[in-house]
Amino acid sequence: MPATLRPRALRSGDLVVVTAPSGGLEPGEEPLLARGVAILERMGFRVRVSPMVAPGRHRWWASGTPAEQADELNALLRDPEVRAIVAHTGGQATVGYLDLIDLDAIRADPKPIIGYSDISLLHMALHARTGLVGFHADIATHGFGNDWYTLGDEARRSELVDLYTRVLTKAEAPGALPAKAAWETWRPGSAQGPLFGGLLNRLVLLQATPFAPAAERFEGAVLFWEELQRPVSRIWYDLHALRLSGVLDRIAAMVVGIPTEVTPYDGAEQRADLRDVVLDVLGPRDIPVLAQVDFGHTSPNLPLPIGVRAHVDADNRTLSLIEPAVAEK
Repeated sequence: MPATLRPRALRSGDLVVVTAPSGGLEPGEEPLLARGVAILERMGFRVRVSPMVAPGRHRWWASGTPAEQADELNALLRDPEVRAIVAHTGGQATVGYLDLIDLDAIRADPKPIIGYSDISLLHMALHARTGLVGFHADIATHGFGNDWYTLGDEARRSELVDLYTRVLTKAEAPGALPAKAAWETWRPGSAQGPLFGGLLNRLVLLQATPFAPAAERFEGAVLFWEELQRPVSRIWYDLHALRLSGVLDRIAAMVVGIPTEVTPYDGAEQRADLRDVVLDVLGPRDIPVLAQVDFGHTSPNLPLPIGVRAHVDADNRTLSLIEPAVAEK
C-alpha cells in the first residue's frame, strides 16, 4: 500500500488547467465555465482552459475517446508548468482510461486533481495506486461556476474561497471545515483517520477493478460518500456490498454528504429514508456517523482531500482536517 503522496503547495500565480477528464462542455455551459475560471483566478492562480473543453467536442457521452482523454491528462501531469488540474464537470468516462494514466508522472511530480462525481473514481484509483492526495471538491462549471458563487452570500463565498486557497497553498492543517447549516448526528461518537471516499456507486464499481484500494486502506479510515439519482434501496444494496467486502468492519467513522434526488422507500406499511438504510446496514457497529455535510452534487462543496487525516465529532457535528493536504518542496 503506497504512502500518502501530497502534491506541492500551490503559489500565487501558479498555472491551473481546467480540463475535461470525463464529460464534455454542454451547450449553454460557457457562462458557467467563465464564472468558474473567475473564481479560480480570485484564488490567485493563472487559469488555462484545455482543448478538451472546447464547445462541441464530444465522443458519445465523453469529451473524447479513452485514449484521447488519457493523452491530455498525461500531458498535464508531465508538464512542469501545470501545478493543478481542475475538472470542468463530472460524467461517465474515467473508468475507460484508468489503465492508460502515467502513474510514474504522478509519483515524480504530484499535483492536485480537483473535482467530484465521476472524478472521485479518479481520485480513489490514483490514491490506491500511488498514494496521491486527490481533492474531492467543486468542479469548474457546476461548482465554482454556479450562481451560488456569484450571486450567493458574499460572506460565505469569501469563507470558501479562503478555505480552498488555504487548503491548496498552505502546508498546514486547515482545521475545522465551516458548515453552511447544522449537520446531523446519525450515530454519536468521535474518531479520526485518513479520509477516503467519493460517489458511492463509483466506490463500489472500483472494487471490481485492479484499481481497488487495498483492504488496509480502509483500516481506521473516515469513509465519506454521497449519492444522486438513486432510490434508497439501491444505496442499501451498495452499502451491503461494502459490508460484504469488509470495508465497514475496518472504518473508524462515516461521513455522509447531501443527497441529490435520492428517493425514500414508501411501502404500503413501511417507509425508509436514507438515514434508516445507513443505520440498518451498519447494524451494531459502534462508529460515529455525521451526515448532511456540505459535499455532493450540490454546490458549494467543502474540499475533502483523500488520504489526509480528519477528525469527526458526530456529537458536536464537526469535521476537521488535522493534517495538511499539500507539502512544501
